[in-house]
Amino acid sequence: MAYQTFRQEYLQVPPVTRAYTTACVLTTAAVQLELITPFQLYFNPELIFKHFQIWRLITNYLFFGPVGFNFLFNMIFLYRYCRMLEEGSFRGRTADFVFMFLFGGLLMTLFGLFVNLVFLGQAFTIMLVYVWSRRNPYVRMNFFGLLVFQAPFLPWVLMGFSLLLGNSIIVDLLGIAVGHIYFFLEDVFPNQPGGGRLLRTPSVLKAIFDTPEDDPNYNPLPEERPGGFAWGEGQRLGG
Repeated sequence: MAYQTFRQEYLQVPPVTRAYTTACVLTTAAVQLELITPFQLYFNPELIFKHFQIWRLITNYLFFGPVGFNFLFNMIFLYRYCRMLEEGSFRGRTADFVFMFLFGGLLMTLFGLFVNLVFLGQAFTIMLVYVWSRRNPYVRMNFFGLLVFQAPFLPWVLMGFSLLLGNSIIVDLLGIAVGHIYFFLEDVFPNQPGGGRLLRTPSVLKAIFDTPEDDPNYNPLPEERPGGFAWGEGQRLGG
């Protein structure tokens, strides 16, 4: 019975979020079981381009460190904000969501050539949080019951939290930078005088991922409850 309930809940998660979070959990489990090591996964331009270890372009986004507080913290944010984006502003636009993944991953990989980062998954999570926060500017957040602020400040609060934990803020800054570039090109520049849409999802992605009809039984996470936990619950202003 418990298995059937878990399976039903798991299959209700939208496909991109389900695939990415599952890949992250399975990669971490494989490392914990010593089936693979982080040295086989990390981002290394020399091994990628000179020794053709192309898988590192993907695997460096799938490992968030050993199971512990940092891993769980990142998984919670990844799952919540990835899912809310997919069920919110990208509802019925799976191809566009996949294209955002590819665009963000490409930019981070290019930036990764110039900064000393070996795993980019946390930066990718911050990118998702940034895009969600800019598209939901009137949602009020409550961070651990200590801070109350509007959603656009969330990426900066997370950066401050990382700083308090003694982590490098380069990861957060990279995620914020890439998220801002995507948000500007997708949401801001097309609405400017003389602007236009520079990011266009390739038709091949639309043919693969977009379906003609929505599932009538689909049950999305409400975006007005962005955190879902005591540290992140919020409400829309005026609501």
